[in-house]
Parts: sequence; structure tokens; C-alpha cells
Amino acid sequence: MKIGRNEPCPCGSGKKFKKCHMGREDELALYGLDDISDEMSARITGLAEVSYGRSKEIVDALDIEDLTGNHIGVKFVDLKKYADLKIFGSPQSKISKEKMSGGLFINVYKTLKTDPDHIYLAISPDIDDSTLTHQLSHVFDYLAGSKIMPGSLSPLALETGIPVDHLEHPEEFGYWLTYLSRRFNIQQDADDTIISYLYDNGMLIKGKEIEESNSLILKSRSDQIFKFLGEKNQEINALIRDLPGYIGERVVKD
Repeated sequence: MKIGRNEPCPCGSGKKFKKCHMGREDELALYGLDDISDEMSARITGLAEVSYGRSKEIVDALDIEDLTGNHIGVKFVDLKKYADLKIFGSPQSKISKEKMSGGLFINVYKTLKTDPDHIYLAISPDIDDSTLTHQLSHVFDYLAGSKIMPGSLSPLALETGIPVDHLEHPEEFGYWLTYLSRRFNIQQDADDTIISYLYDNGMLIKGKEIEESNSLILKSRSDQIFKFLGEKNQEINALIRDLPGYIGERVVKD
């Protein structure tokens, strides 16, 4: 793959290639992006569209161009059928047989060659409103926010030693998650309730900070999140204990 110095890095970080994987091109193989052919791309974009849960209702109600300034649409495909294609890429994108429910943001570089006008989400028939809203928030954050693509920041998380969730759910993502959840009256699950709580309290890392990749700043911001979660443990636990996904008082440890 020939990539210009000033082109977006294929890993999906939103950075220019020269400030991201230039000189570390071998790592791009982890994402499965260096050998995505037109035929592979067409296999994904050729999947039949689906409208599970409230997916069609919510997307039809949103003017994406007005909200983001981008003339880009969203298409939903079946999660299992996408998994059956065996075109996964990064470890974040792999789908095990045990996890055939929920939703997945498909790396845009896998569909760009054959359908540059849409972002694809793979979803299952039993997708719940919270998971759907979470994935759509990633879409809006990618289009008009931090520009971060889910599954692209594992190398940075490894380098800095902070949880990838702190990087993939920045302040801009929190804005869209809160906006969509409130607009469509979505009952968030426990994890998304914590993200919205962190957003409301100004604790999420900013996309600009992630883009600059300053390890000291990112580690400091991550430590602040952990400290805040510890201080607000009882309050947060009261918010999430009756919500889907609750597994006990985990906010301090996570």
C-alpha cells in the first residue's frame, strides 16, 4: 500500500500518516488494511442491508449532513454474515462464535474502495437500543468529533499503558452518546451510563489530546478518570445497579 505522508493513516487514528504509522508500516498488517482488495471490499458492501431493532427508525430521523457537515450515510448489515466473510483486521474487530450479538463499527478502509459514501455497522437481530446508540455515537464521533475509528488505538493504549476504552471514548464521543441517548429516550446500559456521567462531569479525554499522543498527558488524564471513579464510586453504583450490564461495584477497579 502506497500512502502519502500527509494522507490519513490507514489505521483509522485520524492522524496524518507521517505522524502515525510512517516508519512502522509493518504494524498495519495487524489491521488487515494493507491487502484489502476491491473484491474483498465488495463482499462487505454487497451484503444485504438490515433494519434490526430501532436502527432504521433512528437513522431515518437523523439528518447526518446537517449534524456533521458530511454527506455520508449509514448502512447496517448482519453481524453473522459479516463475520462469515472472515475479513476482520485488527484484534479489536475479530468476532468469536460466542459473540454473535451486538454491533460492530466496520473499519471504513474496508469499504472505502467500493462504497465511499457510507459507513457500515454490522449488527445482530437482538441488538438493544443502548448498543445501537453506542455504535452510532462512534459514527458521529468519527465524522464530527475526535475522528477516532474504533479499534484503531490499541497500539497507543499499549504504548501509554492506559485502557483503550479511555482513548476510544473521548469527550467528543461522550457528547454524541449523551445527545443520541437523550434525543431517542434510550435507557443506557451500565457502561454507557458511566461514560455519560464522566462526560457530564468533564472527565473524558479530549480528542485533541489523543491526537497529540503525549504519553505523559494521556497517562495523567487516565489517572484522573480512575481517581474520579473511585471518589464517586457510591454515587455511580447507585446509578447503574439496576441497569443492563451491571456486574457489581466495578468502577474503581475498571
